[in-house]
Amino acid sequence: MAEPSPLAVPPLPLPVLSLGVTGHRANNALFVAHEPRIAAVMEEIFTAIAAAAGSAQVRLHSLLADGTDQLAAHGALARGWDLVAPLPFGRALNQAINAHPASPADARLLLAGQPARAADTATRADAIAALEARARLFELGDADTAIAALYLAMVDAPTDVAAAQRYASAASRRVALAGRVMIEQSDLIIAVWDGVSRDAVGGTGHTLASALVAGAAVVLIDCGNPEGWRLVTDLEALDQVAEQAPDPHARASALAATIAAALHPADEGTEAAMALAPSAWRATSNPLFHGYRRVETLFGGGGRPWRSLRMVHERPDAIASGSGAAMLQALTNLPGADPAWPRAVGQAVLQRFAWADGISTRFSDLYRGGMVANFLASGAAVLAGLAYLPTAGPEWKHVFAALEFLLLGTIVLTTWLATRYHWHDHWFETRRAAEYLRHAPFLMALGVVRPAGRWPKGGHGERAAWPEYHARHAVREVGLPPVRVGQSWLRAVLDGLLIPHLASQRDYHRIKARRLDTVHHRLDRVSTISFQLAVVAVALWLLFWLGGILGVFPEQLAEKTAKLFTFLGVMFPTIGGAVAGIRYFGDFDRFAAISRISAEKLDAVHRRATLLRAAPDHALDYGALSDLAHAADDVVVSEIESWQAVFAGKHFTVPV
Repeated sequence: MAEPSPLAVPPLPLPVLSLGVTGHRANNALFVAHEPRIAAVMEEIFTAIAAAAGSAQVRLHSLLADGTDQLAAHGALARGWDLVAPLPFGRALNQAINAHPASPADARLLLAGQPARAADTATRADAIAALEARARLFELGDADTAIAALYLAMVDAPTDVAAAQRYASAASRRVALAGRVMIEQSDLIIAVWDGVSRDAVGGTGHTLASALVAGAAVVLIDCGNPEGWRLVTDLEALDQVAEQAPDPHARASALAATIAAALHPADEGTEAAMALAPSAWRATSNPLFHGYRRVETLFGGGGRPWRSLRMVHERPDAIASGSGAAMLQALTNLPGADPAWPRAVGQAVLQRFAWADGISTRFSDLYRGGMVANFLASGAAVLAGLAYLPTAGPEWKHVFAALEFLLLGTIVLTTWLATRYHWHDHWFETRRAAEYLRHAPFLMALGVVRPAGRWPKGGHGERAAWPEYHARHAVREVGLPPVRVGQSWLRAVLDGLLIPHLASQRDYHRIKARRLDTVHHRLDRVSTISFQLAVVAVALWLLFWLGGILGVFPEQLAEKTAKLFTFLGVMFPTIGGAVAGIRYFGDFDRFAAISRISAEKLDAVHRRATLLRAAPDHALDYGALSDLAHAADDVVVSEIESWQAVFAGKHFTVPV
């Protein structure tokens, strides 16, 4: 028999500092007037960012428009930073629009992928092409046919105001979508703005405001006073009068602190290394800690309550051919997908999911199974201490006392182990990390990610931040797919990734809600029956006693059964209390409610997705599908936050 290969432990993600840039173009008079000063300030800011980032990888996201975007892109490439371009259009249409051709003929040449005749137009197109050749492109080309028609209608009739408005409205929406991708991918946005307007959709002011609403920090460079740049984190700060001479040291410190928080929050490396250490991994579950899952099996219905609950945890290096095979195949089948990108998703995301999921499942068993065992041992200890009364007599009390002592010692030992080895924390944190990674691939195929400022905060304490950081940087490691997003790509994501994922998660939560509801009600029934039996036992003995006085029963009956009924009068409430404790600790009813609500929300998103699938092609655009992906992500994060709110404070304790 072949020896199993050594366990490959996924490394912690390397930190990636992601920047975004937005700003005025070369047709803005104030930008043109102060461009050398703006370039010098941007170089100063890039130097400060590089110093604060240290050895971390830095990535700049730019839409590559002329002016600010290209200025920042050249600065990033000069420093060896990665350049990623979420383009609002396909490459040819993007060049045609941003080269500003003076004639309809040149516009058509550029759309056809041919050089423009006018020298200045060709120069602008070549500048974009040169940057595109050095960047990873994420092209939102699904609406190119419609946008190109509107664009040509405008350039063919330059005096037609209505044609210009139709084009501007459609194009601005695409620019805003690309801007949203850039914002979601970035920790810090660099914005060059004249402070005039935030109303133009897709414009600098609008993008800047959207970034602040999304929770991103913004380095705001005033076109008229670039040396007075400031760090802004709140939308309302845009309306405040800027300092004429800001303190350069305070400003630099604030920028460095922002970058440090993005790269190394709350000792992430130490805490993640503890929770995800190889010593935390086990190939199979431990039967001694199956208590919680056994309760679900016994009281949740579904048949075979005493079946084996042994679990084999999926190895990270096996997920590509195991539970993740369908996901990876769907990613590989996306039309035009770079074959290296699905492999990167498998290594950076799915393997880390399998690792975190296996560790989380183990600590879930330890924590929840250990607490169930403690409740049962607590009840058994009480009964063991009294069992000598009806069975053996006082001369055997030392045997029963020893058994009681062993049970109490087991409770103390289990509680000490849980505290010493952080069962609650490790389960709580690794489960969050695993759930984020479980849902990431279908989002990544659309370039959708939760903005850095909108990730949930940890439940408690200094350990709280690492799961979100871990998941975010695992996704960052892969980055945007290098692809031209078209109708076929969107349909493949919708049919092969989003709809199946929504359906499977909805069905999972429906089944889970029904099972947990059943567990809750059956445990409640056991507690009630135990209390009722206790009442019956006490009442029956009192009946014997009273009957003896009245001569209905032999006088010795009450005396002879006193020890038995004393034991029964303690046993039934003890059993009921232990079951009630398990029911309270497990919070089956609240978890059922959380799953039921999640299923309803997922069903609503699934219904929208199926309607979108049945819609004509023109209705299926990137904006509509990415909105659905965001809605699905919101359901996932809401479920995690609700689950977190229930269990965050339920630490492992002695069951008293």
